Amino acid sequence: MRIIVGVVCGIVVLAVCLVSLDAQENMGRGRVKGQVVDNSGNPIEDALIVAQSLEGTAMLEGKSDSKGNFAIAGLGTGKWRFTATKKGYAQASVDQRIRQLRSNTPIQFVLEKLTGIAAFQADPEAQDMFEKGNSLFEEGRYDEAIQVFEQFTEAYPEIYQARLNIAMSLAKKGDFERAEAEYKDVLEKVRRAHGELAGDKTTSFRGLSGLGEICLARQDFEGARDYFRLALALSPEDETAAYNLGEILFSSQHIDEAINYFKMAIRIKPSWSKPYYKLGLVYLNKEDYDNSLEYFKKFIEIDPENPEVPIAKNIMDMIAKMKKNGRPRGQWMELDLEVYNGQRKRTVFMSR
Repeated sequence: MRIIVGVVCGIVVLAVCLVSLDAQENMGRGRVKGQVVDNSGNPIEDALIVAQSLEGTAMLEGKSDSKGNFAIAGLGTGKWRFTATKKGYAQASVDQRIRQLRSNTPIQFVLEKLTGIAAFQADPEAQDMFEKGNSLFEEGRYDEAIQVFEQFTEAYPEIYQARLNIAMSLAKKGDFERAEAEYKDVLEKVRRAHGELAGDKTTSFRGLSGLGEICLARQDFEGARDYFRLALALSPEDETAAYNLGEILFSSQHIDEAINYFKMAIRIKPSWSKPYYKLGLVYLNKEDYDNSLEYFKKFIEIDPENPEVPIAKNIMDMIAKMKKNGRPRGQWMELDLEVYNGQRKRTVFMSR
């Protein structure tokens, strides 16, 4: 390699050349040209073309012009890998043997336009935007989160799943009418895209569960029950939906049916304490004191720091006294129990 430099800058250029010697392995006089187009044959400008020697360490770069054309020179004899990349497109690669003394076969890259999830995964800026929306949601800044998620859905309208985040934010701020419309719109998009809700079970489950939560907030227990049943039919392994349905059935005095769903929640997630606590209350209502005690004990064993533990212990003491002394007919007790969405109600247990 010849170095033609002046005295002043000779040391700098020499250092650069020494560092670059390995990188220059398999360089030569070979040249290849080509074009980058999309699926419709339209030229793609500013696509990055990287040529990497598969028999050495040399690597060269070039870019396509306004007509999609590119040319890379300085290639040594041997096998090279050429890769074309452009933001918003799937990359494409081709391996080709290069000759120095003869012309080489032109390369045509056809880059496929990325859409939907694939485009999102290849777009760091969009990922940052989505994470920002999630952070705002977690901080309780729902209006700002909605604004970010709406910007995202404008950029990626085909990712209809993101509208679930808008619906959740609206529901959190109490705008149930708009949240309901968003959830239903997402479900309609699932039907259009897949023909049925089962075609995208995860999204459909979240949409149906969201509608169930809105019904609970409105004290529409029948509507909530129907939505949670539909959600469970799509995803029978979700403990939260099973628990919520058990809560609804318990509150509407469908005791035996509630037991089935609380037990389903336990089967799905045995380490979750809440269904054990509710089964203790359910069996107390049925005056099945042995089962009530069993589930309260399990609840305390799993989650001894739970704030409901004192209530469970008081009930267990009451049951023990009743089993020992009997319970006068007509005696009753009241417990202030947590129910949906932070509201509270008075639940009365009476002897028959």
